[in-house]
Amino acid sequence: MQLDTINLNKSDSSESSEETTKLPFTLQDLKAAIPAECFQPSVTKSLYYFFRDILIISLLYAVANYLDSWYFWPIFWVMQGTMFWALFVVGHDCGHQSFSKHKWLNDLVGHLSHIPILVPYHGWRISHRTHHKNTGSLENDESWYPISESEYNAMPLLQKIGRFYVFLLAYPVYLFKRSPGKEGSHFSPSSPLFKPSEKWDIITSTTLWIGFVALLGFLTYQWGWMWLLKYYAGPYIGFIIWLDLVTFLHHTEPGIPWYRGEEWTFLKGAISSVDRDYGFINHIHHDIGTHVAHHIFLNMPHYNLLKATAAIKPIMGEYFHESKEPVWKSLWRSAISCHFVPDTGNKVYYTSHNK
Repeated sequence: MQLDTINLNKSDSSESSEETTKLPFTLQDLKAAIPAECFQPSVTKSLYYFFRDILIISLLYAVANYLDSWYFWPIFWVMQGTMFWALFVVGHDCGHQSFSKHKWLNDLVGHLSHIPILVPYHGWRISHRTHHKNTGSLENDESWYPISESEYNAMPLLQKIGRFYVFLLAYPVYLFKRSPGKEGSHFSPSSPLFKPSEKWDIITSTTLWIGFVALLGFLTYQWGWMWLLKYYAGPYIGFIIWLDLVTFLHHTEPGIPWYRGEEWTFLKGAISSVDRDYGFINHIHHDIGTHVAHHIFLNMPHYNLLKATAAIKPIMGEYFHESKEPVWKSLWRSAISCHFVPDTGNKVYYTSHNK
């Protein structure tokens, strides 16, 4: 369903249904429609995308170093930030164990993809798994979930500014502080995000992360703060803007339902996501905008998502949410109209005082 029409097909957010809604299809129906090969990762394909991203990143560094011009540095930051984001998506497949059938290879490439862009691979992987298990649940979702109207009204001004006006720079804060209303660092093995059995995974990723920060510090000591800005900080800011933009738009839209209590099911939550069209960027960032199929079948490699999406759309019908409008329009609409959900109701929608 085109998102332009979703708002016309739902009643006002205040009409939060207390009844249990039943979907006209099951998870098994959707899986049966998808060609079996879509679920099979190819090590060759996965490594191709990883090394392709590394090659492009290396070439961009070589060109930037050769030109060393302030006419080119801002262009370089945008391009390299986009490639950092593409590399993150490769690590994202590793975190879902969809990069290959070998956990050791997934974790190796996951660290190689994530540590250089300052993402603690295991810490992120585990909290992201929690997000996927609870997508669309107001009580248990891990990222980009709504707050209630009463929570919004009680929220301090500084926190409102951070969450609703500068959210495209939120990711580093999320890693250290987690989401509003929840506590827990992605770097601490004692964080409530993690089980005791995951202690050494967290220690491993955090140690590697600290090691890379130390390397950046050493290189900055050798070559100065301007080196850090030109070669790393600029692209890194571009990367976190991409990460926050895309993940925000996956789950933030006025016409997408959120659920409380027993109204929530895994499948309802999984389809409360939105496919977005990023134009020529789609292939560069590995079609991560193809997000509905990914949430339903999170162990599917990114290069099979388009085929899977084509297979499930006819079955899902109006329950399949996609948007073909320019991303900047979707971003503006969601940013000004998606601030909170009603305090009551088991099936609710985003709204704001700007309406």
